[in-house]
Parts: sequence; C-alpha cells; structure tokens
Amino acid sequence: MATTITPATATITLTCAISLAGQDKGFSHEYTVASVTEVFNRIVAINTSQEVAVLTFVATNPGTITVPGLNEADVRFVVLTNLDDTNFIQLIITNEDSDEIGIKLEAKHSFILPMSNEGVVNVMDAAAAGAVTPTFGDLTTITAVADTGECDLQIVALMV
Repeated sequence: MATTITPATATITLTCAISLAGQDKGFSHEYTVASVTEVFNRIVAINTSQEVAVLTFVATNPGTITVPGLNEADVRFVVLTNLDDTNFIQLIITNEDSDEIGIKLEAKHSFILPMSNEGVVNVMDAAAAGAVTPTFGDLTTITAVADTGECDLQIVALMV
C-alpha cells in the first residue's frame, strides 16, 4: 500500500534571551521552509581515530544506510549538534572542487549549514590564503572526528 506524504512547512527559530544592565539585549529570528516532504534526524557516534562521513550530497544516488546521500537540490536546512558535555568535534565540509572548510563544534553547540533555494548547489568556496573570489561549488560531504573522547553528533536535515 503506497502512502502519500502531504508537504508541510517547518518553522526554524533562533532565540537568545539576555538582559544586560537591566536592558533587553535578546533577539529572535524566525524563518520557514515550505513544502518539506522528508526529514532526516540521526545521532551518530563520532570517534577520535578517523574522520567519519556523516552526510553526502548527491545529484541522484540515494547513498547507503551508513552514509546517507541526500539529494543536493532538495536539501533546505541542515543543523549539526554536538551532544557531548565536554569534547569538541571537528567538522570538515567539502565541495565538488575538493575545497574544504573546518569547523570546531564545541560541546553542546550547534552549527547551522547555510544553503540556498537550490539546496546545497553552488553554496561553498574556500581559499588557502588571501581574499576569496567566490566560484561556488556544490557541497559533497560532511565528515567529523572527535577531539579527545567519543562524542554523539545529532544531524537534522529537511528536504523538499
């Protein structure tokens, strides 16, 4: 029996509540992702001995059970959260030109991956030194390795 999933709208809210010297300095930003038909939500154990592929982005191939391949044109939101209490995780984000950026994801912190209305297509460039003259490439992989102890990494992605 086939099922039909009705597209839904996801609301993402980033809120900071803080008062300094009796003045409210907080903020709240909200945006929506319309027509979501697929949600990927997984917790992966990240070890210290080698980089582990946690997401791949592909044009057509769905990937594997252990390394999911998300359709690069359908992804609209990705957030990675280090669930560890103490140790950081190194995230390595790679594009189709083999450009890489590294992100230090501290314990209990989250990283929201920016993307366009075309998914992860043409959204990243990097340079060894100096100013970048962007020639954006498609994201292809996100890998992770833990610092001094195994960490749990939560990965959430929304697709249309």
